[in-house]
Amino acid sequence: MFDESFVRAARLQESSARERVSDHAPAVRRRPPLRRGITRQAMVLLLLLAVAFGTAVFMGFRHPYGAAPVKRSTEPLRMSVVPLAPRGPVPGAPDARTLYARSPAARFAVGLAGIPLPPSQPTAHFSDSQVLAALDTARKYVLHSALDPDVLTGRQVRPVRALIAADQLDQFDRSMDAPAADGRHAPTGWMVRFDPARTALAADDIRTRGALTVTETDAATLQVVADGTFVYAVRAAGTEGKTPVSLFTVRRELTFRFDRDTLRIGQTRLTVSSTQAGPLSCAADTGAYLRPLLAGEHAEAGGPPGTDPYGTAAPSLCGTLADSAQPRG
Repeated sequence: MFDESFVRAARLQESSARERVSDHAPAVRRRPPLRRGITRQAMVLLLLLAVAFGTAVFMGFRHPYGAAPVKRSTEPLRMSVVPLAPRGPVPGAPDARTLYARSPAARFAVGLAGIPLPPSQPTAHFSDSQVLAALDTARKYVLHSALDPDVLTGRQVRPVRALIAADQLDQFDRSMDAPAADGRHAPTGWMVRFDPARTALAADDIRTRGALTVTETDAATLQVVADGTFVYAVRAAGTEGKTPVSLFTVRRELTFRFDRDTLRIGQTRLTVSSTQAGPLSCAADTGAYLRPLLAGEHAEAGGPPGTDPYGTAAPSLCGTLADSAQPRG
């Protein structure tokens, strides 16, 4: 016995009795081929597979070193500025070269050369080019926030602001417009800048020594730490070479965070800024500007401003500037 599927699949079909009555009807005739098309369900399945494959390929090119970025809440910058008070009068000299030669900064490089780019290596979720981009942006921030003469003298903040991620701009702008000693809104936490009414740069060759280190904190974040020492030759504003020069030293440690979006546009989030600077008076307000003690000056008697434990202001701290950090007599 032949089942129905076998009969339907046969290529030859016997003519019926009525058809054979006709003189011209053959005993058998060829059956037209069956139409075997793709079912609608199969077509839908193939379409879904094609879309899924295309999406996977696109995401692989878009984020080859990890998953898509995760949107996170804004992390505000936490900052501290610690004045370092000298024990005696601030040493001075007629020119910056003499002071540099007699200080620990004699062995430092000039400008950005003292903050070299380290060799970049890919991490688990970031490519070599992304790591290099993070290091380069952090180094640019160091350049504009600690070495740009227009920023140092209070004439500009735009070069620094341009490197800040959009979700930190409100904090940055508030710091510039309404400085506060609350550990969040001091301009000197974002940049080094001197009170232009009191202090002028005496030389352009700022001495520097520092390093950049990069780590991957999670699959979506690179962290760069910039740790550097900057030595400035300063004198009284408006004297145009008629007063002695002194040195002012700033030690800064900055922590930057990068995700794939900030890497792509060359911006960063500055999360921690720690500064020690001197010679300064402990009682000096270091929030809006740094006001160095100049050649021959002494630190004011007394400690730092009082700290109100019931308020929101950051604790007032002060240190002593070591004699070894000053130019030799």
